[in-house]
Amino acid sequence: MTGPAPLRIGTRGSALALWQAEHVAAGIRAQSGAPPVELVRVETEGDRIQDVALSRLPGKAFFTKELEQAILDGVVDLAVHSLKDVETAVPEGLEILAVLEREDPRDVLLAGPDVDLDTLPAGARVGTSSLRRQAFLRRWRDDLDVVDLRGNVPTRVRRLDDGAYDAIVLAAAGVERLGMIARVNDYFPEWILPPAVSQGAIGVQVRTGDDRVGRWVAPLEHAPTRSATDAERALLREVEGGCQVPLGAHATLRDGRLELAAVICSPDGGRAVDGRREGDAGNAVSIGRGLARDLLARGAGEIMDGIRAARPPDGP
Repeated sequence: MTGPAPLRIGTRGSALALWQAEHVAAGIRAQSGAPPVELVRVETEGDRIQDVALSRLPGKAFFTKELEQAILDGVVDLAVHSLKDVETAVPEGLEILAVLEREDPRDVLLAGPDVDLDTLPAGARVGTSSLRRQAFLRRWRDDLDVVDLRGNVPTRVRRLDDGAYDAIVLAAAGVERLGMIARVNDYFPEWILPPAVSQGAIGVQVRTGDDRVGRWVAPLEHAPTRSATDAERALLREVEGGCQVPLGAHATLRDGRLELAAVICSPDGGRAVDGRREGDAGNAVSIGRGLARDLLARGAGEIMDGIRAARPPDGP
């Protein structure tokens, strides 16, 4: 007698992606009567292209589109993503069925001994390929040499250790998940470096209406994180217009109220527009959209126009 078919979990092959996929797998296995699960590695465009900042490439969904296609093609039953990598417009036939409880959304500084945010020297070579991080670092300290750095977390740390950079900036959640928290020199406060939309959250994507898979994925949902990330993603969708955005946003919930703070910065760090909006947590999407429209009306639209004009000619 054969048992139930295994749930095939699509994942990228990096150490962090595998940790996240195993975390979801453990959540499924913990449920009574759960089927077996297996991980299926899928290489994405973002994994293949390691020598160019993604903000300089045409297109989007660099770390997700191959995984999404694998679900649609029936190669895998679900995919696990860092939610910040998932486009705000999910392909037809797919949905983010579960958002897991968010971990620390902040960014961290890794550097040499005895270096922190207060002692990072002028002229320090700071590595990150995130357009958001680069813009806000330049706004904070225009005396830093902010340069591109691609690769998975261990690769970036190794390049720091090899002396290619004086410091690097990473997401706290990823560093913590990989057991590398001892390498952190300092945490960036949000007034210096506001988090990326959905940073620290894991999203589980499935085929729409797939009840066999959904039965085991739906219980992984963390409602407060869903509300917070829904607000942040609604804001981003209203703003982005198909290109990467130097936008930081973080929604917090307290007693059923949601407060969303966001900042849009020009890539050179010379100009920023910030704002806040709050309301009932059940209105997360409208809160995000409303704040986006406010930011665009107060100058963020001009910043976005400049970013679109600088995009590669084949971009969206």
